[in-house]
Formats: sequence, C-alpha cells, structure tokens
Amino acid sequence: MFNDPQVARMLDANANRTREALRVMEDYARFVVNDQSLAAELKSIRHALAAALAATGIDVAVLSRDTAQDVGVANKTDSELTRASLADVVTAAGKRLSEALRVLEECAKIVTPPAAAQIEALRYRGYIIEQTLARLTGGSDLKTRFARVSLYVLLTESLCKNPWEQTLDSILNAVASMSAVGSSEFSPLAIQLREKSLPDAEFLRRARILTDKCRRAGVISIINDRPDIAILAGADGVHVGQTDLPCAEIRRLTGHRLIVGVSTENLDQARAALRDGATYIGVGPMFPTTTKEKPRIAGPAYAAEALREIPLPIVAIGGITTNNLPQLTSVGIRTVAVCSAIISQPDPASALRKFLQK
Repeated sequence: MFNDPQVARMLDANANRTREALRVMEDYARFVVNDQSLAAELKSIRHALAAALAATGIDVAVLSRDTAQDVGVANKTDSELTRASLADVVTAAGKRLSEALRVLEECAKIVTPPAAAQIEALRYRGYIIEQTLARLTGGSDLKTRFARVSLYVLLTESLCKNPWEQTLDSILNAVASMSAVGSSEFSPLAIQLREKSLPDAEFLRRARILTDKCRRAGVISIINDRPDIAILAGADGVHVGQTDLPCAEIRRLTGHRLIVGVSTENLDQARAALRDGATYIGVGPMFPTTTKEKPRIAGPAYAAEALREIPLPIVAIGGITTNNLPQLTSVGIRTVAVCSAIISQPDPASALRKFLQK
C-alpha cells in the first residue's frame, strides 16, 4: 500500500495503458488471426497483471486520478492520431505494453518489491508476444502482392519434357503474350525453382537465371528450401517444408524482405506457419501425385478448412490437373501450384493457358 499520490497517479495511468494494450492485442489474436492459444496467452497475462497490481493497492490509486489537471492529456503527435492498418494498431499496442509495464515495475519497487518482480516477468512475456505479433503483422505488402497470384509453377529439371531453361522461357513468353494483348486469361504468376540434388554453385547459377528472367517478365520468383540461395540470387521469396529451416528463423535472418511460403498438411501446421510469419501457406497434397511421395492425402477438405481459418494466401498443391481443378475452385481456392501437368508437357505454354482458362 502507498500514500504518495504521485506514485498512485503513475501506477493508475500505466495500469490503464497496460490493460488497454493487452485488450487490443488479444482482440487482434482472437478476431483477426483466429489464434486461440495466442489469445489465451494474452488473457493469461491480463489476469496475472491484475493479481500483481492488487498487491500494490491499485484499487485505491484511481482515487488519485486527476484527468482534468493532467498536462499530458492534450499532448498528441500526428502519428498518434492516424493508423494505416490494423497491423499498425497492434504494433503500437505492443510498444505501449512494454513501456507501461516498465513504469509499473519501477513504481512497484517503491511500494511492494515482490509485485515488481511479478510485473518484470510479465514484461518479458510481453516481449515474446510482441515478437510473435510482429511476425504476424509484418510483410503486408508481400502478402498483398502474392495474393494476386493464381498459378504457381514448380520447375524441376528432371520432370521437364524440354530443357529446363527452354521450359522456363516458354512459360514466360506465354505470360508476356497474354499480358501484351490484354487477355482476360492473364493473371499474375509465380515460378518456384525446385531442385533437391543440384550442387550449390549450380543451384545458385540457375536461381540467378530464373530470378532475372522472372523479374523482367513481372513474375514472382521463389526458391525451394534455400533462403541463402534466394537472398544471393535476389529472388522474391523462398518456400520451405516442415523439415526445412523454420519460417521464424528465416524471419530472424531476413526480416520481411522475402516472401516465405510453408508447406502444410493440417491446420496445426498452418497455424504454426501463420504465427511464424509465413507470407502464404501451401496446402496439400490435394490429390495423389507421382512428383512427391506422400503417405497421406490432405485433399480439398483441408483446403476448405485452411481458407476458413487462416488469414493468409492459400496455395493448393499436389496432383492438380485441369480435370480436378474444379474440385478446388468450388471450395474457394484461387491459387494452385502445378508441376508435371505443365512442365512435363511437350508444349508447356499451351498447358499453362489451359490452366488459366480454367
């Protein structure tokens, strides 16, 4: 308990700031990203904060509140009065949380040191939450750019009917011709270089070729598995699987400079990818495929679940052909990843157009 009205006012003001920031962050986790565990953690912090503050006598601090005479009420900067997006709202809340918790902790040291220790622990939990939300909210421009993609071609030399670079040129020329004539079939494209067994130097050489050609054609370039190759080649992004370098670690290395896609087979994996900062998620396999052996077929039902629950671009993958494509579009899928059905054909450009017509 305390008798100093100045300490009381600081505790009261920062308790309010902390509760307000936590509520904003919790509602974002609950209503925007649909993350039950993240929302639960934020709620847990709120309740732990209430318990810690109770020991300081915070219930009587409100009696020292003097809003009418508070010289800081009218002090506003232009940046405080506008927010460009919900991402900016939640980012500001995260900063406000750590600042307010620090003030509470320091003031509590005057009143009741054990409560200060509890608040310090909450501050560290808040740092972790802020980092998680930064991964979730960052890279909105990358997500917007990728969300326009409808066809995502996987390029693997061993599956190409023609030499790999000729196949790439055929696809890009088809895209250029459709764009030039304003074809209604034209839509943004992404191409992933997927080579599992090439020596690093050759993989990098090809990655640079693909990246350069894609950039000139206005096509998104993605490198499979290797963020280091993606960075060195100047590619737009990288795609990783469940056993590759985790998305969260890629974000630590690159921030939001790369598009990062993550392969998933179930909602738990999809939720983890969302929390780790993925730009998009691959869902599959949709159908049996000879390209990659998979013991379990996730199927269109999983694609529909992911669309309902994950607020990211969703890419369906695995055994997709023009014949089974309607099973995916009927559940709302707008982006599909295709390999053999295009690159294994004698005329990849023609195969590409057939997909876009569908």
